[in-house]
Amino acid sequence: MLNVVFLDALHYPPNYQLKKLNFEHNWVNYPYTTPDQTFERCKDADIIISSKVVLDRPVLEKLAAIGKLKLIQIPATGTNNVDLEAAKELGIAVQNVEGYSSNSVAEHVIGFIFALSRSFHGWSRDQLSARWSEQKCFTYYDYPIFDVAGKTLVIVGKGNIGNLVAQKAQALGLRVLFAERHNADQVRPGYTEFKSAIGQADYITLHCPLTPSTVGIVNNDFLALMKNTAFLINTGRGGLINEQDLANALRERRIGGAALDVLSAEPPPKDNPLVQAGLEEYNLFITPHNAFASEQSLRKLADLMIDHINTFVEKNL
Repeated sequence: MLNVVFLDALHYPPNYQLKKLNFEHNWVNYPYTTPDQTFERCKDADIIISSKVVLDRPVLEKLAAIGKLKLIQIPATGTNNVDLEAAKELGIAVQNVEGYSSNSVAEHVIGFIFALSRSFHGWSRDQLSARWSEQKCFTYYDYPIFDVAGKTLVIVGKGNIGNLVAQKAQALGLRVLFAERHNADQVRPGYTEFKSAIGQADYITLHCPLTPSTVGIVNNDFLALMKNTAFLINTGRGGLINEQDLANALRERRIGGAALDVLSAEPPPKDNPLVQAGLEEYNLFITPHNAFASEQSLRKLADLMIDHINTFVEKNL
């Protein structure tokens, strides 16, 4: 009988029914787990499921000393919350789930493009007041509305999601450029030199990985390259953006607006410069890291997670 412990089950909607595992097991769900609870909850586990709970070297070494833990299953693509090097040294397998949400994230980006271009935030906010009711005409023109067809979309990161965004954007009549890496010595076929690409963009969407070289890549220098009418979209990693620099650029109207699904810390602290009252007036949209969370993607993620665990146990235990 194997013990399976899900450390942060709140990452799934409560109404989701997971497929059954193919082996005898005890399953324990914890809605969320704090750092001081992690070891105690994991000490009897053969399999840990963890999306965002940090499993660092000290915790893994303590668990390895007990000798029960065989697998850490991450119900997500990112693996940065697990010390992969330590897990490998200690003989603990780590599995993630890839590709389950590419279409959902790409559609979220397209939704952001329209929301920004058509000033949905302003129009919708107005309807909570009497702004429309007080008009003498059937409509009014307080906010700009732009067609997206013919505009230029620059994609930073040419992975699966970046390519899907490109396909959808081209179908809408957008011109698509892939930006070369900001520190590249040469421009690869199919890419545009970084600064040139950023300067041409009407929309920029970030899909590059978060690495030491890309932390804070969107900073004052980056924002200075953008047109003052251009929009920034981030559904990748919050750490790609220097959030204070972006907040300043929005308030000073140095760019046209921004739409973000990720922030540097999640949930964000109340003093995060991008969650301050009034910034929505500068065409800022923020969604709570749910670009991945379409019904179809969540079901695919849940099914793949169980399949991965079943396969591991069948082959190794």
